[in-house]
Amino acid sequence: MEHTYRLVINCPDKVGIVANVSRFISEYQGWLTEASYHSDQENSWFFMRNEIKADSLSIGLREFKQAFKPIAEKYNMSWAIYDSTVRKRVVILASHASHCLMDILHRWHSEDLYCDIVGVIANHENLRSMVEWYDIPFHYVPVNKENKAEANQIILETIQKNQADTVVLARYMQIIPSDICDAYKDRMINIHHSFLPSFVGANPYKKAFDRGVKLIGATCHYVTEKLDEGPIIDQDVLRVSHRCSKDDMARQGKDVEKMVLARGLRYHLEDRVMVYGNKTVILD
Repeated sequence: MEHTYRLVINCPDKVGIVANVSRFISEYQGWLTEASYHSDQENSWFFMRNEIKADSLSIGLREFKQAFKPIAEKYNMSWAIYDSTVRKRVVILASHASHCLMDILHRWHSEDLYCDIVGVIANHENLRSMVEWYDIPFHYVPVNKENKAEANQIILETIQKNQADTVVLARYMQIIPSDICDAYKDRMINIHHSFLPSFVGANPYKKAFDRGVKLIGATCHYVTEKLDEGPIIDQDVLRVSHRCSKDDMARQGKDVEKMVLARGLRYHLEDRVMVYGNKTVILD
């Protein structure tokens, strides 16, 4: 993996942003390997992501941050710069379904996802042996109507103890309380087995079957306290017909879920997702 710095910016749109940022990088011999921009003309807001070869810069990362401040202040930027070699620490939450979890673990194990998976928390025991085969700590936290507050506190403490940067809900079939949503705002990713905003909540394939849909899909989104209404990172669909039973839809839908979650997680790990209101801009 090439060592780069990822400069991510959003700010009010005006003339000169790209020119001044590019000039600044050039002054320190920075070599751009990727440059992505988006102008939201309706809201007059600008988004930018640049990747810079780390060894091309004549100054270090600390000096870069200090020297860049005047430009950031001039254009009222919200900005950050990330080292591509620093792996994000990921904790995964799961229930009893294995397909999304297994796909992430396989992609991580084969170095297709660049991160450190530091733990899996599940409210069922059936996935323990699979997780431990990958030499990842497995935390069993049962959740029921009587112990939800206590269980959620244990989950939060486990996430914090593992110093997670990112939390992934790999078909974790429990509602996340608002305090955890707030603590990991724009850092907690869920896969919903439906093409949101259609068929929110549980049993979407049954609802889709009853409605006679011709497309099924999956949605990867950030988690907020409003169920299934967080900023959408990625979506995809699959064509079905009247010949498909609800079980057929569920089986085919699993493939879409795995692909969409992996793609959304990759965008997040590569610092390509920029949240603006309840929408995202993906600078890919």
